[in-house]
Amino acid sequence: MTTVAAAAAAWTLSAGPAMAYPPTPPSASTAASQLATLTVKSEGSTDGYSRDKFPHWITQSGTCDTRDEVLKRDGTNVTVDSQCEPTGGRWYSVYDATWVTDDSSIDIDHIVPLAEAWKSGANTWTQSRRQQFANDLAISQLIAVTASSNRSKSDKDPSAWKPPNTSVHCIYAREWIWVKYTYKLTLQSAEKTALTQMLGSC
Repeated sequence: MTTVAAAAAAWTLSAGPAMAYPPTPPSASTAASQLATLTVKSEGSTDGYSRDKFPHWITQSGTCDTRDEVLKRDGTNVTVDSQCEPTGGRWYSVYDATWVTDDSSIDIDHIVPLAEAWKSGANTWTQSRRQQFANDLAISQLIAVTASSNRSKSDKDPSAWKPPNTSVHCIYAREWIWVKYTYKLTLQSAEKTALTQMLGSC
């Protein structure tokens, strides 16, 4: 199975229309190699942290901001109005294997949460770099999921929270590692252990 097909199969998990996905993360073997290069250190504090230091959602195209773009990308049969607000469609939340038809029940999750990034090195970044991180559509950093699953996750790393839908643990770990590797963020020992275990499900 190709990497793309495997990712599609991992995310879909049920019969239904084909869906768009966040960019496909590197393979499990590449993710393991990336994980091995990350610096392991004690997690920093949230001193000075504010979501306002990670400006989002920014305009991406026309009237569409980052949230709008993810809703269009991750949904099925999504229609939008002149302000790029959804007027129809449905979304499959992979974290909890749930279909949603009301976009107000959808959150756009940062795979690596903003507060987690702050504690892992983003506190030293420029505002511009943090804005890029918070709106990055080029890697698998953003995904549409149910608000309830996103709020259950909050700013926890994989040592404290994993998707209830265990079938996506492989791809979730690969995505998390890809983000941390791309942005040269650190991770704590328990986090690395959890990610290694999740890669074992691939």
